[in-house]
Amino acid sequence: MMLVLLSATTLALVAGAPWVLPAAAGEKNLQPPENIEVYITDDNFTLKWNSRIETVENVTFSAVYQTPEVDDWMKLPGCQHIVVNKCHFSPLSSDVYEEVKLQIRAEKGNSSSWSEVYSFIPFEEAQIGPPKVHLEAEDKAITIHISPGTVDNVMWSLDVSAFTYSLVMWKNSSNVEERIETVHPGDKIYKLSPETTYCLKVRAKLLLYNKNGSYSPVYCINTTAENKLPPPENLEISADNENYILKWDYAYVNATFQVQWFHGFLKIIRGTNLHKWQQIPNCEHIKTTYCIFPRKRLSKGIYYLRVQASNGNSTSFWSEEKKLNTGIYIVIPPPVISMKSINDSLRVYASAAEGSVKQPYPLIYEIIFWENSSNVERKFLKEKNDFTIDNLQPLTVYCVKGRAHFVGEQLNKSSILSNTVCEKTKPGNSYKIWAIAGICIAGVFILFTMYVMKTLLRCFNYVFFPSLKPPCNIDKYLSEQPLKNLLLLTSEEQIERCFIIENTNTNTIMKETNQIDEDHKKYNSQTSQDSGNYSNEDESESKTSEELQQDFV
Repeated sequence: MMLVLLSATTLALVAGAPWVLPAAAGEKNLQPPENIEVYITDDNFTLKWNSRIETVENVTFSAVYQTPEVDDWMKLPGCQHIVVNKCHFSPLSSDVYEEVKLQIRAEKGNSSSWSEVYSFIPFEEAQIGPPKVHLEAEDKAITIHISPGTVDNVMWSLDVSAFTYSLVMWKNSSNVEERIETVHPGDKIYKLSPETTYCLKVRAKLLLYNKNGSYSPVYCINTTAENKLPPPENLEISADNENYILKWDYAYVNATFQVQWFHGFLKIIRGTNLHKWQQIPNCEHIKTTYCIFPRKRLSKGIYYLRVQASNGNSTSFWSEEKKLNTGIYIVIPPPVISMKSINDSLRVYASAAEGSVKQPYPLIYEIIFWENSSNVERKFLKEKNDFTIDNLQPLTVYCVKGRAHFVGEQLNKSSILSNTVCEKTKPGNSYKIWAIAGICIAGVFILFTMYVMKTLLRCFNYVFFPSLKPPCNIDKYLSEQPLKNLLLLTSEEQIERCFIIENTNTNTIMKETNQIDEDHKKYNSQTSQDSGNYSNEDESESKTSEELQQDFV
């Protein structure tokens, strides 16, 4: 019983111990791979490495990978138990911008340790492979159809529309590369010779990421014999405010024409788009060498136009395609200028002509401005269609005309000059200021004139009509009633009273002073009752003088 339990315990310990690779001594002979590299062309991945045990027979290699989405190491499909130093695999994820990690080990019964981790981002390592090319020949042109080297390409799925293709072409009879052009799928190579063999090769470019692909194999094709009915030539496009006009040259008479258009963005979409050409209405089976169609039929963008000639049962090849950029062929009508006088300024309005097509582009207005009586012009640019010209002369006629400009990165267009509009400025604030100043000056002048006249009148009156007021040393002896009032009391005549006052001896006796005052008052009383004739006055004066002398004696 004890023996059974011991055996069971020993078995359990062996089973619970961690698993160890057998033949540890053999592991030392297996070194992990080195110098791991990944090469990517389109969706084709190639993993390469070096190994020190290449002379050992029956050694295989296996690889594992890890992505940010999965923490565990996964077996790399296509790279398990490989007997050579490289393997091929496909994209591990649709996200070609995420990092991928790889490890490799050698195997021969036992396994080596894993190599160092090699990490890479697929899109950064990827190279563009050679495109597929299909050619179609005409007498003087070759149509080239280009498609990516891998169908449903994962690596370039987001950038397929950004590819451009570089073509190198030469005559087969000469090894000199004659032409190098940038083409799109479905483009035609024109100006070739009939019944001549041409060879070409194409490679793709992704300019946004500075990636240049590999050239395709060389393709050769023979152009056909010259067609009896040549295609139209020298296509030219012009436009007016409402229509596009397509013109071309054609030497043969009695021919009819048809015109088709093709949207430019379809050229960069994968696949053939030859069936996307559309007929332009009113430009089918026409006998004129021009076609007129409305601008509103084509929205803003890039288009291609082509023309074909027919004569009975004969039909020409299509002409060279003419590129139509609606932005280049915009027609800017002249603006309608109007003005309004505001004081000493002019308010200018520039608007579109009635019935014209509304422009989807911002316009700049060039204004030419001059005084009507002068030929000197002033020019300035305005981004707004409503602006004011200030600091003008009042009551002056000014004239304005202008044109509209569109300035873009690849296009500059201008309208013709508008009609001339003239307007007379109003008096303005400066005129009012001068008027007020003139009134003030006139008022000051009138006041000054009145003052001068009053002064002259006073001088005149002083000279010719002097004042009747007596001197102040006499006036103080007069009665309280003014002399002029006394003179007005009598109606018979006005008399002037005169007094002579003599200086007396200062050595008078103070006691006689009172007597003199009384006599003087008496004299005044008598004088005020006098009739006013000169005889009485003289007598009174004599008497008074005698009395005064006696008193002083």
